[in-house]
Amino acid sequence: MQSFTVWQTLMLGYQSLGIVYGDIGTSPLYVFSSIKLSEPGEKDILGILSLIFWTLTMMGLIKYVFIVLQADDHGEGGTFALYSLLRQHVNFKGKMIIPSTRLGSDFNLKYHSKGSKLQSKAKKFLEENSKAQAVITFIVLLGTCMVIGDGALTPAISVLSAVQGIQSRSSKIKQEHVVFLSVAILVVLFLFQRFGTNKVSFSFSPIMLLWFSFTATIGLYNIIKFYPSILKALSPHYIFYFFQRNHRKGWELLGAIALCITGAEAMFADLGHFNKRGIQLSYSLVVYPSLILAYSGEAAFLIKNPNKISTAFYSSVPEPIFWPMFIISTLAAIVASQALISASFSIIRQSITLGCFPRVTMIHTSSKHEGQVYSPEVNYFLMFVCILITVGFDGGAEIGNAFGVAVIWVMLITTVLMCVVMLVIWDTNIILVVMFLTVYLSIEGVYMSSLLNKLAHGGWVPFAISAFFLVITLSWTYGRSKKSQYEDGNKMSKQELNHLVETSTRVPGVCFFCTDLMNGIPPIIRHYVKHVGTLRQVTVFVTVRTLPIRTVLPEERFIVAKLGPEGVYRCLVQYGYMDQYRMDGEEYVSSIVGVIKEIAENAKEVEMMDCASCKDVIFVHGRIILNANKKNGGFRKWVINNLYRFLQKNFRSNVATLRIPPSKSLQVGMLYEI
Repeated sequence: MQSFTVWQTLMLGYQSLGIVYGDIGTSPLYVFSSIKLSEPGEKDILGILSLIFWTLTMMGLIKYVFIVLQADDHGEGGTFALYSLLRQHVNFKGKMIIPSTRLGSDFNLKYHSKGSKLQSKAKKFLEENSKAQAVITFIVLLGTCMVIGDGALTPAISVLSAVQGIQSRSSKIKQEHVVFLSVAILVVLFLFQRFGTNKVSFSFSPIMLLWFSFTATIGLYNIIKFYPSILKALSPHYIFYFFQRNHRKGWELLGAIALCITGAEAMFADLGHFNKRGIQLSYSLVVYPSLILAYSGEAAFLIKNPNKISTAFYSSVPEPIFWPMFIISTLAAIVASQALISASFSIIRQSITLGCFPRVTMIHTSSKHEGQVYSPEVNYFLMFVCILITVGFDGGAEIGNAFGVAVIWVMLITTVLMCVVMLVIWDTNIILVVMFLTVYLSIEGVYMSSLLNKLAHGGWVPFAISAFFLVITLSWTYGRSKKSQYEDGNKMSKQELNHLVETSTRVPGVCFFCTDLMNGIPPIIRHYVKHVGTLRQVTVFVTVRTLPIRTVLPEERFIVAKLGPEGVYRCLVQYGYMDQYRMDGEEYVSSIVGVIKEIAENAKEVEMMDCASCKDVIFVHGRIILNANKKNGGFRKWVINNLYRFLQKNFRSNVATLRIPPSKSLQVGMLYEI
């Protein structure tokens, strides 16, 4: 895990204002205006403010800042980080489990450690119950897909809400003009992503600092001018009065009030871009107090002007500073969109690392921080979906409904996963775990019940986006697990490898055979020798592994071992996230041969390697095609033979990331009958 100085922590906290808190920070733009309550009374406004305050406190401050952020996986956050953390402590296995690349030498292996009796029972239950593991895996994938869907919805609602403010001052501005301007802003925003999180956050952070300063100041001004005693709404008994007065209508309005907590998940999902302490400081000292003042100011204004609730934010802005505030709001809305876009990049990267998403282009934009990445394919897909939503719903209330559903679903999933982490990893007292689960399932469950009432009015959108990504992740995960099972069951034994080498014709030169299998010899080697009939004088089985560090020192790049037969070796090539994956050039060949020489048993073996490296060098990589037989059933057969094969064919392969000289490359195909 990276360590940070005080200055670095403060700077990362400052940067997080522009990346992490744009979404939750700009929620005052649309929360009150989304509440459809004609001529609300004083107690209605006080009840709504009380709900907002306790939602921000219980879910934003206590749950995410003080509890969930503690469950990071070596600096990474999000639902996948929780899953990765569980996999380091529990030996997951089963038909639908994401393949593990864990090595016995990894320093973070802890599932053999001693704990309390309850912790041991929880671990044993998870390790022995494949159905429970499959459920957890599915929940993680669903949560991940929901966050990606959130990444398409956040820019749409944030930018639209900011641009719609101009309509409150000019009747000549039509809705189609607002939609067109919003789309133009969104296109510029997504095109700007390629410059990287570091540059984006430094340009966005001053905007958000200005936004929080203005909204807090305006809020304080409105409190003093319209209703100085507004902070009495912090007492939760006003929530009781609100529901007593509004009954079912009050329950229906919870879906709009839930929008105040949008972006809380970004605090956790964007953890890899910054650091835990920086995010905690910026939320506690800047974001949280600014939001309370902003909402309190709006509420104070609405108590005296209840007919302005549909345009609450802009109507509460003093006339002399309306246009400066409009510009700042629009810029802040652009920043808000950045939070979930960055989170989407991080999540896809984590998914690829865990082997449950097809490989896409992933560019590291910072040489200092591992989590700052950019993916052009993901970026342009989100841009297309975001524009489609904006134009399709014509900037209507349906976008808000869709947004709320995605946010609360992700929070529910995080709550469930956190309880498992508390039991299995933290060894938390069972009473505290039950309290956490009861409190947050109750709060989030009530909000979700209100939002599900709006499924037909836009609430279906996040489910549609999630379904699209779930098809990809589940198909890929299932196909990868079947591939791993086949290779594990059909890998070559040492005796078979010895026999294969002894009966094969050895030809001069070096062969680097690229394989994903870290332990054992994959069956494609058997297939290759059977059809070619020869082996190079020096044959090296190469597996590439990416470590969560900036760079790997040259002397630590290669880990080699002799496999038994003369001239046959295993080499694990390790890269950091900023290293170039290069296998071309004489330097690469001489580096591996040089390391292998160090484990040579005699001078004859060294001479053999020198002789072989002077001859021809070839890189062999496999092209595995899965073919499901009739035993798998119609649906599973269709998933493997159609969906998985389509993804395998159209996304980047592992070998595509390695710079292998084309003139020295040989691809060997093999059909796995599963």
